[in-house]
Amino acid sequence: DLGYVETWAEQNNYQLTATKFYEQHQLPDLSSIDWLIVMGGPMGVYDNVKFPWLINEIEFIQKSIQADKTVIGICLGAQLIASALGAKVYPNTKKEIGWFPLTKTEAGQNHYLLKDLPDLFTTFHWHGDTFALPIDAIHLLQTDICPNQAFLYRKKVLGLQFHLEVIPKTLTSMTKNCEHELIKDEFIQSSDEILSQTDLCTYSNCYLTSILTKLTAEDGYISS
Repeated sequence: DLGYVETWAEQNNYQLTATKFYEQHQLPDLSSIDWLIVMGGPMGVYDNVKFPWLINEIEFIQKSIQADKTVIGICLGAQLIASALGAKVYPNTKKEIGWFPLTKTEAGQNHYLLKDLPDLFTTFHWHGDTFALPIDAIHLLQTDICPNQAFLYRKKVLGLQFHLEVIPKTLTSMTKNCEHELIKDEFIQSSDEILSQTDLCTYSNCYLTSILTKLTAEDGYISS
């Protein structure tokens, strides 16, 4: 679910609506929305035979970008945005599940959007796929095993491979429902390791607040 995104939206008096593509649905008219936030899921962008609605979702993302909406993707959402922008999405060499450090790229260190974030910080990851950077996108964040962790395209389209939105409830749900993925591996933590670090959610949520707030500011990219 939206996790802390929902808290931030409510605190800032935004109205939320949701489309579940895997159910019978009706897409909103683009004139009725300001932002599109695309969340995660266990499938891959390339699983469109098994999940044919992925094609419709990518098309809607493309139309939202063309309509100059703010578009934010988290995990699978970031991969869908990358695909919508013509970039390749594919399985990474290893899965990355748990609390791992992110570092800013050179561009990220100098970008206004990340100004209030440390150059190195730990946040939550749960992904096995990665993506190539879309053409003209700014590469913002990276990890050792997954270099392309965040990008910004044309100032209003943001892809985040990781999960700044997690709250303790989210982590409990993810570790319970996706426990089969928590096998012993170099970049996969156990359920106990993940849930013992829920205090890190507070930091992640603060970083997310900073990013979302800057995205609302029209002059937020003057120094980018």
